[in-house]
Amino acid sequence: MGTLTVGEVARESGVSGSAVRFYERQGLITAARTGGNQRRFDSDAACRIRVARVAQRIGLTVNDIRDLLAALPPDPELADWEGLHTRLTAEAERRIRDLHAALDDIRSGRRLCDL
Repeated sequence: MGTLTVGEVARESGVSGSAVRFYERQGLITAARTGGNQRRFDSDAACRIRVARVAQRIGLTVNDIRDLLAALPPDPELADWEGLHTRLTAEAERRIRDLHAALDDIRSGRRLCDL
């Protein structure tokens, strides 16, 4: 497995270098250090960031995302990523149902607060 620099991970994941370092500080990706103290990431770091960005868009917290990614094995295979995809899809669909229910409450004219 090859390693990637911050810039390479940034390009592959579509985020800035500072975002790569943010995801590392949050424990969503990990880096080894070279003798010159430069970060080197595993080749799946960009994929983990792309997953994290989708998870953020559906409203998961950093802690939720950390737990989600921690469930992956050290060298995830396609089936592992597909399982993660299934979990994210189910969570997004659950949140959409919850939002529709909230809209139904608002549209029904029910009083939400006694002011």
